[in-house]
Amino acid sequence: MTIMELREKRNKVWEAAKAFVETKRDKDGLLSAEDAASYAEMEQKIKDYGAEIERMEQMESIENALNKPVSTPLTGKPMNGAEKPKTGRASDEYKAAMLNALRTNFRQISNVLSEGIDANGGYLVPEEYDSRLIDALTEENIIRKLGHTITTSGEHKINIAATKPAAAWIDEGGALTFGDATFAQINLDAHKLHVAVKVTEELLYDNAFGLENYIIEQFGKALSNAEEDAFLNGDGVGKPLGIFAETGGGEVAITAASATAITADEVINLVYSLKRPYRKNASFVMNDKTVAQIRKFKDNNGAYIWQPSYQAGEPDRILGYSVHTSEYVPENAIAFGDYSYYNIGDRGTRSFKQLTELFAGNGMIGYVAKERVDGKLILPEAVQILKMKAGSGS
Repeated sequence: MTIMELREKRNKVWEAAKAFVETKRDKDGLLSAEDAASYAEMEQKIKDYGAEIERMEQMESIENALNKPVSTPLTGKPMNGAEKPKTGRASDEYKAAMLNALRTNFRQISNVLSEGIDANGGYLVPEEYDSRLIDALTEENIIRKLGHTITTSGEHKINIAATKPAAAWIDEGGALTFGDATFAQINLDAHKLHVAVKVTEELLYDNAFGLENYIIEQFGKALSNAEEDAFLNGDGVGKPLGIFAETGGGEVAITAASATAITADEVINLVYSLKRPYRKNASFVMNDKTVAQIRKFKDNNGAYIWQPSYQAGEPDRILGYSVHTSEYVPENAIAFGDYSYYNIGDRGTRSFKQLTELFAGNGMIGYVAKERVDGKLILPEAVQILKMKAGSGS
């Protein structure tokens, strides 16, 4: 059975479950114990379908990865001098020299690496590696998908229109009134983020071990997780300023009446607290535990506000707006807005560095990857926040 067929079956069960609830309510709007048990079985079947869909998507992803070619295919015509050879960090020589240096604990260093030495003594990542590391971050990090990324070589200043001219009615022959158009600036700086790994010398020397893929995958996941946490919750001190930051994050528009749960009405109010121009590109960002609550919500007309996706790769929706989840979103809050106003500034390039003495004598070799990045929500009104009432459950 295909993923699409499973999705169709899941959606049919969901529609049947909704119809079942509507037809089995008594005069008080409640279900009997027997009907409640039947609905619970339908809901469990929906969850089982969801788990199977995720499993098949993961299997498909692994299958695609395993089917990738292990070497670069020959796609060009026999050389006639038309194609310009790659140079610097983009060259095959630089990539091969970096791999050789890593495998030999930097005891065998080619002169070609001198092209890539950074100011702190590390070796700049070959251009192919750098690109693939960025791909890993984009795949893992929802804010990098939704936000606006800028590559900078220094501090980046973003101009903001603080006040705008306003029109006014005047009498015939009356005096003109003038308003000032004022502007502000937000600075994207650079905060240092690093990740270190250690591996045994035997693994590095073993040609069967996928050194390149291992380092890129592990560094990419670690940097991605740290970035996403900061983009959502960072306080701006030594790290980016997050969307849920108390100061400088999104605007708190709705405070839930409860300290432990939110209601469908509060979610609807959150949507319409966002100004209409921002709503056309808006989406929800929340924790998976919050999603578990919202799946059963209905609007004032009795319709479920949760809309499961009918298409592979498309997110589920609430009130017509897509839903993105992250384990780093606070469990007591939901964000709704246009996240393109969250600006991410990547400063320079990422680089590897060997830890020469730290693990000497124990058969381990350590490496560090580092980057400099900042992030800020440049227009707080573009993202509205729903927070639960302060209390023991918040």
